[in-house]
Amino acid sequence: MSDILWPKGYVPGFTDNYCSNEVIVAGLTTADVWPFLNVPDRWPTYYRNAADILIEDGKGPALEPDVRFFFSTFGFPVNAQVVEHVPPVEGQPARIAWHGWAGEEGTEARLDVHHAWLIEDLSCGRVRILTQETQNGGPARDLAKSVPNPMINGHQEWLDGLVAAARATRG
Repeated sequence: MSDILWPKGYVPGFTDNYCSNEVIVAGLTTADVWPFLNVPDRWPTYYRNAADILIEDGKGPALEPDVRFFFSTFGFPVNAQVVEHVPPVEGQPARIAWHGWAGEEGTEARLDVHHAWLIEDLSCGRVRILTQETQNGGPARDLAKSVPNPMINGHQEWLDGLVAAARATRG
């Protein structure tokens, strides 16, 4: 199976916080899932932890390479820029990743993240959805100490909602 491509400074094990969530489900394809992830305005319809979506520079509604956008999540106002964008193509995984940030650069309150998604079709009519995020900064160190881990639980809710939304369109 494929894995996430990590930029320098965001490799798991060398960051302040890391989380990984994955589901493998039958009866869906990458093409079924992609529109619900690639169009941020859809996120709040199936994931209660995403709000205030705004795509900058008159772009959208779908994400594309280098697009900047804003959303609120986990109590943070997050500015983000798409750094990887590979739509579904038969025989290869779809990928989307963004660099997100909150807070003033150079302060303890600054949070920088790399949030990556990989969606790939598997044998026997299954799809794998993997989301991983690394974080740096004071808020990331605080989140890493939280039990239960809000990132793991929140991202699992995002995955579950994404699957449910994609299934609902299949009838």
